[in-house]
Amino acid sequence: MGTYVELQVVSHFSFLRGASSPEELFAAAALLGHGAMGLADWNTVAGVVRGWDGQKTTGVRMIPGARVELTDGRALLLYPRTRNAWSRLTRLLSLGKGRGGKGKCILEWADIAAHADDLVGILLPDMPGETTLAHLQDLRRVFGKRGYCALSLRRRPDDAERLHRLDAAARSAGVRAVATGDVLYHEPERRPLQDVVSAIREHCTIDTLGFRRERFMDRNLKSPEEMERRFRAFPDAIRATADIAHQCTFDLGEIQYQYPYEQVLEGRTAQQALASLTESAAEAKFPDGVPKRYRDQINHELGLIDQLGYAPYFLTVNSIVAESRRRGILCQGRGSAANSCVCYLLGITSIDPIQHELLFERFVSGERREPPDIDVDFEHERREEIIQWIYETYGRDRSALTAVVARYRTRGAVAEVGKALGLPRDLTKMLTGLVWGWSMDGIPKEQIESLNLNADDHRLKLTLDLARQLIGTPRHLSQHPGGFVLTQDRLDDLVPIEPARRRMTAGRDVVEDYRSLQLSLRGHPLQFLRPELDRMRIVRCADLPSIRDGRNIEVAGVILVRQRPGSAKGVLFVTIEDETGVAQGILWPNKFEIYRRQIMSASMIAMRGRLQKEGEVIHVICDRIMDHDDMLRSIGSMDFTVTPGRGDGASHGGGPDPRDPGFPRGRTLASAPLGSIQEQEELVRIRSHDFH
Repeated sequence: MGTYVELQVVSHFSFLRGASSPEELFAAAALLGHGAMGLADWNTVAGVVRGWDGQKTTGVRMIPGARVELTDGRALLLYPRTRNAWSRLTRLLSLGKGRGGKGKCILEWADIAAHADDLVGILLPDMPGETTLAHLQDLRRVFGKRGYCALSLRRRPDDAERLHRLDAAARSAGVRAVATGDVLYHEPERRPLQDVVSAIREHCTIDTLGFRRERFMDRNLKSPEEMERRFRAFPDAIRATADIAHQCTFDLGEIQYQYPYEQVLEGRTAQQALASLTESAAEAKFPDGVPKRYRDQINHELGLIDQLGYAPYFLTVNSIVAESRRRGILCQGRGSAANSCVCYLLGITSIDPIQHELLFERFVSGERREPPDIDVDFEHERREEIIQWIYETYGRDRSALTAVVARYRTRGAVAEVGKALGLPRDLTKMLTGLVWGWSMDGIPKEQIESLNLNADDHRLKLTLDLARQLIGTPRHLSQHPGGFVLTQDRLDDLVPIEPARRRMTAGRDVVEDYRSLQLSLRGHPLQFLRPELDRMRIVRCADLPSIRDGRNIEVAGVILVRQRPGSAKGVLFVTIEDETGVAQGILWPNKFEIYRRQIMSASMIAMRGRLQKEGEVIHVICDRIMDHDDMLRSIGSMDFTVTPGRGDGASHGGGPDPRDPGFPRGRTLASAPLGSIQEQEELVRIRSHDFH
């Protein structure tokens, strides 16, 4: 095994720059004989959690870091040597993202100098010259012996001379040179996909990409022995890679999450406070004495919660729910939290787990040791009040909405790759029309042939092959509609955040790996259509239990499930959802044949028919199905008046906040009037979605 350590690697979490996942990169590193590898994505640490998973799977040690691009054209790799240095790196990225906004990071050299303590800085120069020499001298002044100059092959005619001149410039500035491979993918076969993501990023086709293409072919990961052979003229640059790896001992496992302190503690431990609240709730629920079954279950749950250290989490969720109830905001816990007697007694959930014989270990288990996940739905019209209360109570430096990673699915992958390869728009539309819902399976050859297309055509075949490789690749970071992370200390000591949306850079999986809080405050698209649905006398799903059996009704929603079991003799079962709940519909075979197109192609439908109740089971026996996709699409063309400050720290200029209770309401959202020039209202266009 060689001494070389690869320190310049980006993954597909650099968003349309790298062509391999962290897991693929670490698996390849293990096969090639690497003992350690640096992971430094562009202006983000979004890939480090997946890289840490790769470390645990392969045994190849990950050196977490980031590549930062400065406004003056400089680029550096930054690697923290210690836990405190990691916090400085995440604060630096938070600073840049706060300036740049969504998808951007604006940093200057002065910012690097202010956060450089205990960071290793590797300058990434392209060509030697006076500017590069000045940058190297700056590097030496700020980083001292922790500053390095990267030497990377570029496959140019003067490459050898260029590397020698860079090495000489580094020595003259007192900076040590270090060899890097500038890796973009784990194997050579990913080069075509790399070109495609570059074309997608640059909004052009492969044919017009030109010099915007990532230069030279072999940007794949190589063995230590191969890199030592390629840089045999620079043996100290090879040794420097191992020296940097030896310095950077920080591991993600050193990050310890701390639950936020709750006011209810009052000198007690979190476990004591939770036990006291639960006992008081149980006595209020059973004034004549707590039944033995409940007492045994309470003791069992509290014991397991104490063993796993989850009491602070339960206290935090209870505080949020209690505040919601105090304000008169409707809320309801759901999911596996309904299996908890503690949640039931505290009022977080409304289902009695003892009466329904629900298993607590499905929610919290000592064997799985997974953090509990309590989803709480809040009244959509007042959900923002709770979001702002969380910020005010826990502090904007300790609370944030989490990010989710938007990944390519089949439809988006085919559309983007087809555009990048120059397929006609009509052909791309035909191909994406074959995709069902949110499929991630690609398009089978048989479906291609059903369109009378030649599945063996080179460009068409290449499109489908590359689309399959692109499926699952991160496209960008998006904001979770209501998932919060709360900490006791500064949140940007753990991960970078973007103040405008308070978003965690590494996504919801990062929250799980850091054992952080998960709390969902969700809405629904049909809430925007409810005034029109009420005018059409379409009932809400939640109202079905109170409607008389046998009455003819009409209910509408987005389709969740279509089922046509083989044992049902042609009967189709369909589940729809509106903002209040779900409804079940039944189509007899003759009705299914009449409304096949609507039921199989629409995203939103209305079901008209007879209400049938059998005990607690409620169905709509459908006589007619109406396609309401046009209504769903209309959400995307609505003009919504949005004032600054939704989920962020923006003020309202001293004026009233229109989200406050009692603020005068005008027209519905669907017919919101355009403001005058003096009002300077900001109009945003809400994009529609496919809700299959």
